[in-house]
Amino acid sequence: MRTEWRSLLRLALVVACAAAAFAQSPLQESERGITSYAAFQGSDSDQGQVMKFDPSVGYNFNSHFGMNFGVPVYFVRTAATATTPSTSNNGLGNAYVDLKLTYLRPAVNFASTLTGYAPTGNRDNGLSTGRVTFDWNNHFDRSFSRVTPFVEAGAGNTILDSTFFTRPFTTLGFSTHVTGGASFNVWKFVSVGASAYSIMPVGDQKVFSKLVKKGGTAKGSGSHGRVYETNNLTTGTSDIARDDGFSAWIDANPSESVDISFGYNRSIKYELNVVSFGVGVNLGKVFNKAARH
Repeated sequence: MRTEWRSLLRLALVVACAAAAFAQSPLQESERGITSYAAFQGSDSDQGQVMKFDPSVGYNFNSHFGMNFGVPVYFVRTAATATTPSTSNNGLGNAYVDLKLTYLRPAVNFASTLTGYAPTGNRDNGLSTGRVTFDWNNHFDRSFSRVTPFVEAGAGNTILDSTFFTRPFTTLGFSTHVTGGASFNVWKFVSVGASAYSIMPVGDQKVFSKLVKKGGTAKGSGSHGRVYETNNLTTGTSDIARDDGFSAWIDANPSESVDISFGYNRSIKYELNVVSFGVGVNLGKVFNKAARH
């Protein structure tokens, strides 16, 4: 019980001060109509590479409310230090539907996203938990000249990939999460940013490894709480899924429909350094622009 109270107090503290912390682009007005976006992101560490292709389609009912549907595809390649019977592990992840509410105001911009996931991924390969999962995230930001500080807070029964950490595992169990940071517009379409995050699970957790298949073996030591290095499935207390860390990045928007980013993530809990990349194409804007011509 004391652990749960500490988690709640910790959440309140981070939310209170994250807006002043060190990201993400400011929220923008949405156009009504069909939307489509394709993102490819990947993370590389001494454990291997975890990459994800995430295409989605959706519809904006107005400038405030929209929804999206997508099915990610994962490409996992383990490093020599975490060898399993197969050095690769590819497949569909969990199909998802999200509902997003956005309001842009002079004082602060706000977006709330509720996402539900169906267990379409392979549980034995760590691409799913075999259960329906969800996440609810709330984002606030405000721009001051070139600087845009932001804060996010949410909760769910699974830990999601972040922009700069495509995780080598999937979890099942209730958790809260907070992120605080800021981006700085360096020049035209180029910006840099940094942020800090904390993931605070509550109660029993399950961790499904993307690196170790069911029935496989591993060379990982499992040190620093990396239970996903040694076991396909680990069940335990909230500590096995807890994480804290920070990220830094540079991103560019060479056109209104293309996003490119390079980043670094440091997991303090796992003592893990991760370098990442991301490329996104707003297919909706591409198609709409072509139609107008």
